[in-house]
Amino acid sequence: MTDTAVHRRSSAMPRISVETLGGAMLWLTGFAGAFVFVEPSPYEYMAIATMLVFAMSGLALAAPIVPLVLLLVLINIGYAIAVVPVGDDTKSLTWVFISIFLALTGIFYASLVDRNTHRRLALLLRGTVAAALVVSLIAVGAYFHLFGGASDMFLLYDRARGTFNDPNVLGAFLVMPALLLLQRLLIARHVVRSGLMLAAMLAALFLSFSRGAWGQFALAATLLMALTFIASSSNRERVRIVILALAGMVVIMLLLGVLLSFSQVADVFKERAALEQSYDAGQYGRFGRFLFGADVALEHPFGIGPLQFYRYFTEDPHNSFLNAFISGGWLAGFGYFALSLVTVAASTRFLFVRTPWQSIYHVLYAAYIATLAESMIIDIDHWRHYFLILGLLWGLMAASRPYRSSARVVPTLAPAAA
Repeated sequence: MTDTAVHRRSSAMPRISVETLGGAMLWLTGFAGAFVFVEPSPYEYMAIATMLVFAMSGLALAAPIVPLVLLLVLINIGYAIAVVPVGDDTKSLTWVFISIFLALTGIFYASLVDRNTHRRLALLLRGTVAAALVVSLIAVGAYFHLFGGASDMFLLYDRARGTFNDPNVLGAFLVMPALLLLQRLLIARHVVRSGLMLAAMLAALFLSFSRGAWGQFALAATLLMALTFIASSSNRERVRIVILALAGMVVIMLLLGVLLSFSQVADVFKERAALEQSYDAGQYGRFGRFLFGADVALEHPFGIGPLQFYRYFTEDPHNSFLNAFISGGWLAGFGYFALSLVTVAASTRFLFVRTPWQSIYHVLYAAYIATLAESMIIDIDHWRHYFLILGLLWGLMAASRPYRSSARVVPTLAPAAA
């Protein structure tokens, strides 16, 4: 063997080992995303370690994701400026550092899929789906007190929260993994296994009693089915999608019927199913605060600082657009608005580009649109899975550009799942 061949072999081995190690860590990072009941959570540790491993392998910042980077930097500069007057508040400072870290994860996910796109994407999402299944089983089991006294650890106000601090976050987290499984059902892949896993997730989502998460899943699932229908290559596939969609609706109704047969579930559902709760109505209710908060935002171009809104109105804004203006001033507010607008406009252009990951792209697009819609009635600023969806969506836009310019037709692979 020549010296050149030995050199090539030895230089290739570290890259292979780093990619293999990185793949395992990607799965673990996706899996850790469901365990955020403490801060810093296991997700933070895994994400940092994974970013370092891939940084060593030469992770590059592709030109198409520069707008994402600039807008996230702009938003966090606004937060950093706004926190100065309240710098003695440790919680506000921590909030800004967490925001910066989560922005970095979004940029990392966008850069990650520039190479080995489908493999990296599949490993990360398989870990996320596995985590969603585990936390769903925990949430459902705890709701029916299958874990004895330990069950109360996973409940809050008679609602399932699983391994999250808030039932609303549990419900929102489950939407994207549930969409991945729904997509598998629509394209008739692993129907029985995917159907059982989806049923567990939908049960947990329902028992979170999060109206926002219910609406988010309904919107995202409808959008995903429409995209899958339009992108199908034959009428036979479209007929199958319609049949499966109708059958799925029947199964969901049966699942809801079983859950509502338990009095404890029916009582909470009756309370939560109302369109307007007591804390929504009134001059200083959720929606009333939007108007007062808008006045505060107009009067304070540099914001009033993170986590300061409750000092005025006893509650958080429960609107991510408003919260960006309040917490980071006009810089963060217009930055978040621009990020949302640019992401929707840019990602829509790639919906029907034939790529090996088109089905996964549809899932991420539907999940992003629905999450963005929910952000109008809840604060999603520190949702880990929001930055996962945002980053992967931008990363796949960048990876799809060659297919869009060359108009190549390629087979679409099934979405990743556990």
